[in-house]
Amino acid sequence: MYLGKGFDSYLKENKEVGFVESLKEPMVGINGLPGAFLGEVVIFENGSTGIIFSLEGLLCEVLALEKYNFSIGDRVARTGKTLSVPIGEDFLGGAYTCLGKRLTGKLERIHKSERFPIFKTPPDFPERAPINEPLLTGVSKVDLMVPLGKGQRELVLGNRKSGKTEFLLQAIMAQIEEGSVCIYVSVGKNRSDILDVLDFAQQPSVKDSMVVVASSASDLPGDIYLTPYVGMTMAEYFKDKGRDVLLILDDLSIHAKFYRELSLVSGSFPGRNSYPGDIFFIHSQLLERAGNFKVGENSKAITCLAVAETTEGDISGYIQTNLMSMTDGHLFFDEELFNAGSRPAVNTFLSVTRVGKQVQSRLHHSLHRELLGFLNLLKKHRQFIHFGAEISEGVKTSLETGERLDKFFNQEPRFIYPLNVQYVLFTMIWGGFVTKGQVNTLKFLSKRMSDHYRDKTDFREYIDGIVQEDMSFNDLLSKVAQEKDNIINFLGIDKNE
Repeated sequence: MYLGKGFDSYLKENKEVGFVESLKEPMVGINGLPGAFLGEVVIFENGSTGIIFSLEGLLCEVLALEKYNFSIGDRVARTGKTLSVPIGEDFLGGAYTCLGKRLTGKLERIHKSERFPIFKTPPDFPERAPINEPLLTGVSKVDLMVPLGKGQRELVLGNRKSGKTEFLLQAIMAQIEEGSVCIYVSVGKNRSDILDVLDFAQQPSVKDSMVVVASSASDLPGDIYLTPYVGMTMAEYFKDKGRDVLLILDDLSIHAKFYRELSLVSGSFPGRNSYPGDIFFIHSQLLERAGNFKVGENSKAITCLAVAETTEGDISGYIQTNLMSMTDGHLFFDEELFNAGSRPAVNTFLSVTRVGKQVQSRLHHSLHRELLGFLNLLKKHRQFIHFGAEISEGVKTSLETGERLDKFFNQEPRFIYPLNVQYVLFTMIWGGFVTKGQVNTLKFLSKRMSDHYRDKTDFREYIDGIVQEDMSFNDLLSKVAQEKDNIINFLGIDKNE
C-alpha cells in the first residue's frame, strides 16, 4: 500500500513503537501502541502495512495487507491514517485490486493526489432523497414482473452457475445506455470468473462507463475482506460527481466466509454457524451507504445489487436471511428453471421488490397486475393437466398464451430490450397479434424491433408515440391492435409468415 512516507518518518511523527508478539496468518499480534484505533493503518519496519482489526487492552490484532513476512520482535509504527484508496475519472474503463493495482494493462500502482477513506458512516436521513425513478435492467422478466428503482438495494440469490452473472452483465449494459456508471465488484471469485467479467468490460460499448474491482480466491484474506468497501467508495465518488451508479457486489456470502475466517483467527467468539456476532453490522453498514441521495439541487442514486450464493436452492441460510433483512427485496434464480432452459431463471413467485413498484407508471402497474393474475392462473392450469384430465378451450388458450410468454421471457444472454419495446412486444404476444410463424421466430422479431428502436429515430418516435405512461394496459392493447400491421411493416417482416 502506498503511504507516501516510510517507517522512520511515522515513528518520529507519532512517537509510538509496537512490537510483534504473535503470528497467526494473516493476523499479527502487536503490543505497545496505546494510541491505536480500529481501522488505523500501521507500518512495519520492513515496509509492509496492515490495519488494526481488533483491540484488547494494549494488544492490537493487525490484518496484514501484503505478503506475510514478519518475525517476532519486529517493530511497528502508527500512521494515524485510516485506509484510503485513490479514485479519479480516469479509473473508468479499468480493472483494479482493492489496493490500487491494475489488473489489466501495465501492472502498476496508481498514485492519485485525491484519496478517499474506505470505511465511512452511512449518510444520515436528511442527506437522502425518496426513490423516484425506475431502474431498467433490459431483462423483460425483471423489468415487467419484479421492477427495481434507482437507489434500491436488491439481493440476487441463487445456486452457483444459475445465470446470476449473465443477468448482472445485462443490467450493466442497460444502465450504461441510460448514462449511469457501473462498478462491478468481484469478491473472492475464481480467476476464470473474473476473466469473463474483464473480457466483458473491454467491450467498446461499456468500457468508458465501467470499473471492475476484483479479488480472487487465491488473494490475501485481507484483500478479499476490503474489496466491497473499495467498490462502495468508488460508487460514492461518482455519485458525488453527479452520476447515477449501479454497484454490483458479487458476492457477499463469500465475503462473509472470509470475514468469519479472519474473526476466528483473531480470537473472536463464534456464533451461529461460527460467524462472528458482528457479521450483520458489517454488511448492513456497507449496504446502508447505497441509496438515493441529495447532490446539490438534484438527487443521484447508488443502486446496489448484492449477490449471495445459496446451497441447493435454500434461501433460508443465515447469511442469506441476514442480507434479506437489510435489502429492499430479492431476485431468486431457480436452478430447476435454469436446467429447464429458462433464461434468466428468475422465479418471479419467490422474488420480491419492496420499493420498485412505487416508481412505476400507471401503464406499468396495470400491465403488471394483469400479467401477475394470468401467471397465477397459468400455474394452476399447468398443475391441472398433469392429472391427464380433458381441458376446455379456455384452458387450452391459456396454455398457448403461456407458451408464447415463455418464449418472450426466455431472453438471450448479453441482449437487452428497451422498456417501450418490452411493452409493445408483450402486448402483441398477449393479444395474439403475431402469427404462429412469428411466434416461432420471436427472438428474431425481438432483436429486430430493439435494433430498429435504437438505430432508427422515426421508428423510436413511432413506438414512443404508441406507448403513453398515463394509459392503462387495456388502452395500450387497443392501440397496438390498431397499429399491429404498421409495426410489422415497419420492421420489414411479412405479416403472413
